[in-house]
Amino acid sequence: MTRPAPIPVSVVGISPAPGSLADDVAVVQLPASTGHNHADGENCVACAGQTDVRTQLFNLLEMHKLGFLPAFSKVVVDASLVTDIERVRAALAGKLPATALRDHEVARRFVLVEG
Repeated sequence: MTRPAPIPVSVVGISPAPGSLADDVAVVQLPASTGHNHADGENCVACAGQTDVRTQLFNLLEMHKLGFLPAFSKVVVDASLVTDIERVRAALAGKLPATALRDHEVARRFVLVEG
């Protein structure tokens, strides 16, 4: 059994214009981590699932596997609302420790690319 080719992921700081991406490109928008009893940019258990890029990419795989999303060949992560975009890139580059088994699946299935 061969392993599927890694899916390229781009992290952008400006939201892509509607209709500007190909049909086979999935977009994940990371929300700002605010509204709880912590400073902007910090994480808490309640918002970690929404702001963690690895969680969002794993959910994307699962939604496709269940038939809720069409196939995609590339992912654009819209991090325009995130205060530390380099932390998002670090998570995808394997520079942050894995916090769940899903992080290992994401590391196998996705590859960070520029732009």
